[in-house]
Amino acid sequence: MSQTPEPAAIEISSASAPSETRRPFRVKLRGSVLALIRLPNRRQIRGKLHQLSTTGGLVNVEQPLDEKLQVELIFHLGETTIREKAEMMFPMWATQGWLQPFRFIDLPEERKNILQTNLLAFVQQTQE
Repeated sequence: MSQTPEPAAIEISSASAPSETRRPFRVKLRGSVLALIRLPNRRQIRGKLHQLSTTGGLVNVEQPLDEKLQVELIFHLGETTIREKAEMMFPMWATQGWLQPFRFIDLPEERKNILQTNLLAFVQQTQE
């Protein structure tokens, strides 16, 4: 079994949904992007982003974090460093560690657009 992460994939919401209620597209990173999670006590935990959108995502961690814990999530996407506040949600057991869902907190529209642009560029880069 290879440890090489699979290439990223993109899921786009159904076109039949109204544009106001449409979920943002999600990119399946499958662990190809490393993340640093900075806890409120300044302790740092490493993880791998499994899935990402402009509203949140899933991070693979060795040990689960408490639900509703507010953290700072730091990762590189292309040549851009993303450093945003996130709230952890209820973790799910995975075969290798835990998948911890999170949602971004108070992400300004400008930063959301930067994240979306970088996600699209990341997908285009991996499809070439």
